[in-house]
Amino acid sequence: MVVIRLARGGSKHRPFFNIVVADKRERRDGRFIERLGFYNPIAKDGEEGIRIAQDRLSYWRGVGAQASPTVERLLKQAAKAAPAAAAA
Repeated sequence: MVVIRLARGGSKHRPFFNIVVADKRERRDGRFIERLGFYNPIAKDGEEGIRIAQDRLSYWRGVGAQASPTVERLLKQAAKAAPAAAAA
């Protein structure tokens, strides 16, 4: 099965995650098929916290890839934040 999940990067106490499409059997930070974006949990006010290529996300979901629960939560947060950012 193909999943959309987070792959950890960054150093100790400075996490940074890539949002990737990978085979479920691969390690968390191992081989992946495609990088869709990133998530920076410690982003400051002026920095971008999350970026996702929506066209590629919809493609992978269309062919049957399932998002992990954490990625689902992040997508919902990003969808909420997008209209607020556009209005400002």
